[in-house]
Amino acid sequence: MTNFNIYKSVIKEENIVEETISVRDLSVHYSGTRALSNISFDVHKGKSIGIIGPNGAGKSTLLKAMLQMTKYEGEVSIFGGSMDAYRSRTAYVPQRSAVDWDFPVRVIDVVRMGRFVHVPWYKKLSASDKEKAEYALRQTGMEDFKHRQIGELSGGQQQRVFLARALVQEAELFFLDEPFVGIDAASEEIISGILNELKQQGKTLVVIHHDLSKVQEYFDELVLLNQTVVASGNVEDVFSQENMKKAYGGSAAVFGGENGLVVAGR
Repeated sequence: MTNFNIYKSVIKEENIVEETISVRDLSVHYSGTRALSNISFDVHKGKSIGIIGPNGAGKSTLLKAMLQMTKYEGEVSIFGGSMDAYRSRTAYVPQRSAVDWDFPVRVIDVVRMGRFVHVPWYKKLSASDKEKAEYALRQTGMEDFKHRQIGELSGGQQQRVFLARALVQEAELFFLDEPFVGIDAASEEIISGILNELKQQGKTLVVIHHDLSKVQEYFDELVLLNQTVVASGNVEDVFSQENMKKAYGGSAAVFGGENGLVVAGR
């Protein structure tokens, strides 16, 4: 897997318009093999959207296509325009396995990178920019680790650092790829609390998620994926026994309740 370059900056946009994210007929092929086929759904502003599905369903591929990080066919509209036009209002927290944790960089420097989208290349970060980075570290409970090397941290701490970097960007739209994988309970509580606060502020969250027992707690809407869209919409409509069995097949066990608790991978 290609490592995510934590030093990559993003492009500024002109204006934000009040509009949903629209994905239409999106398909991705790798060396002639289909990864995603005819994906269509909408993401409504101010909502928390979970992208769920079995292993190999194409969840990370879909996220990367929406972020213009991989080639695709079809159309993706962000804030009524292209992703390239609105990148500074779009924050991305990559999957931990996609990051080179041996790269020699301090926690505070990683978080400050989130401010680069608002600063011309020929200028240094201002005192205000640096204070915003300090505040993001306090929000995520990582202020005592700011001078540590990123590779010295636990999985949960690393995830909180990248969330702090996203927070300091002051984005409107947050993409998170498996933010709860491989982290401790304390980090999960902190991260879920921050994501809930962002939603209360009217931010839009698109989150790849694997723990199906938490989807009703975390999300307003779901996209259920298995190389194509099995179902999308409100959680209560998508999170049904019928839809889960369609997506997970024999690998899903469904227990009790009107919609049921689904345990995948059995």
